[in-house]
Amino acid sequence: MKAVQYREVGKGPEVVEVDAPEPGPGQIRLKVTAAGLCHSDWFVMDLPAEQYSYGLPLTLGHEGVGVVDKLGAGVEGIEVGGSYAVYGPWGCGLCHACATGRENYCPNAAELGIAPPGLGAPGAMAEYMIVDDKRHLIPLGDLDPVQTVSLTDAGLTPYHAVKNALPKLRPGSTVLVIGVGGLGHVGIQIIRALSQARVIAADLGEDKLALAREVGAHETLISGADTADRVREMTGGRGVDAVFDFVGAGPTLETARAAVAVDGHIEIVGIGGGTLTAGFFATPFGATVRAPYWGSRSELMEVLDLARAGAISVHVETFGIDDAVTAYGKLHDGTVRGRAVIVP
Repeated sequence: MKAVQYREVGKGPEVVEVDAPEPGPGQIRLKVTAAGLCHSDWFVMDLPAEQYSYGLPLTLGHEGVGVVDKLGAGVEGIEVGGSYAVYGPWGCGLCHACATGRENYCPNAAELGIAPPGLGAPGAMAEYMIVDDKRHLIPLGDLDPVQTVSLTDAGLTPYHAVKNALPKLRPGSTVLVIGVGGLGHVGIQIIRALSQARVIAADLGEDKLALAREVGAHETLISGADTADRVREMTGGRGVDAVFDFVGAGPTLETARAAVAVDGHIEIVGIGGGTLTAGFFATPFGATVRAPYWGSRSELMEVLDLARAGAISVHVETFGIDDAVTAYGKLHDGTVRGRAVIVP
């Protein structure tokens, strides 16, 4: 089968021929119908050799949907031929976090060698993939797989962040969304679906801001050194009640710190490598800072229900598997509008 793999540190992705995997006991094989690209893939591939810990070769793709093709011994309750989304942050299944569906915060996964698909385990960027347990499959029903696949991360991750911040998103509140890419444009829709907050979106490109307005942002700003000052002008000087930083770089985190109001909240969603000092004389009184990771299994179900209701959608640019390297190049250059999806 064809697969998109990272095979050599510093070299970038390659399309290769590999053997189709066989499911072991308790496992499920999917014939992949769509796989999403993510900036996290480039974060992994840009790591120097001394920091890289994901194994080689690594089949990429932590956003995946597919049709069940083959069941391993002992698997029951999963329909062969059924269409499913893959819940990515796999945990041990036994701890308190996993028992509540919050496998994204499993404290045992790393020690047990359990890794998400595409981030340690073979991912969805292939014609077939193995899912380790049936609990990691969520039925798609009548949802279109190509339009839905990115909701497994680009929908779930911002949903998890927004749900945590909901107490701040009361009527009359204002939020700042920094970065209107694959996650940010879905995050705006989630904020609008779950709250009555006013949304200000900031990005470096006018094309991204046009997308922000299309999906529900009330106001938009070109990002720059004066972004926080302009946001404070737009909020009568008090700042915003919540910031969702989908970039996470040093300059955007500084914007978040300078723009957030007293008793406000900052969610650092992007993994741009920046850090933010919090505390007295660093952030406003009462302001909280959080770095969320992915989301829970039940939250993925809720995200898919929002999609079924027509409340959220992903702007998708599709590529064949043979064009995956080109797609990753466009993602790296920031020229993908919304989310890039591979259709094997």
